[in-house]
Amino acid sequence: MSAQSRLGRRLIQLYAGLALYGASSALLVEAGLGLEPWNVLHQGLAELTGLTIGVVSIFVGAAVLLLWIPLRQRPGLGTVSNVFVVGIAMDGTLAAMPEAHTLAVRIPLLLAGILLNGVATGLYIAARFGPGPRDGLMTGLHQRTGRSIRLMRTAVEIAVVATGFALGGTIGVGTVLYAVSIGPLVQLFLRMFDVPSASDSSTVVATGQPRRAILRR
Repeated sequence: MSAQSRLGRRLIQLYAGLALYGASSALLVEAGLGLEPWNVLHQGLAELTGLTIGVVSIFVGAAVLLLWIPLRQRPGLGTVSNVFVVGIAMDGTLAAMPEAHTLAVRIPLLLAGILLNGVATGLYIAARFGPGPRDGLMTGLHQRTGRSIRLMRTAVEIAVVATGFALGGTIGVGTVLYAVSIGPLVQLFLRMFDVPSASDSSTVVATGQPRRAILRR
């Protein structure tokens, strides 16, 4: 595969993955059975402010990205794109979907959302254009404090979920199911979508992100 075609494939993977991530988050919102940690916070803030959950996601992502400065993290094209594309895709999907009222509809939406989230995460991480702003925060804290990535991720996400729940975000069986299944799903789809490395590099690419962190948004 030529360098040009490899770059083209990676860009397609990046933006397809981010758009699908937003769509998968919308499915979880519509299911109403529990959200992934950061969207619990986004939903709580949306309830508080009256903004859409996608717009709140964009504002939170931008604010988290500012925290990269003291942590000396370097954003990539994927990092900046993540802030905007996921929120726009989430709001667009929610606007296009009819409301789901019965469990017979909501449970399949939940399962489809989790599976699609794994596919989307594998796509955009394998593109290797830099981690999402929230994942860069956790890896930055790991580098600055010397604590494990697992500990930093757990501490940050517990704080995020607790704050979001206090503001009205949804925690439920979906939150637990997401937590136990997303790691294996991401690892599976990372192997499927991995793009062979090239000897040349691009100035918009941030490489070397630790995959053991299971980089999500």
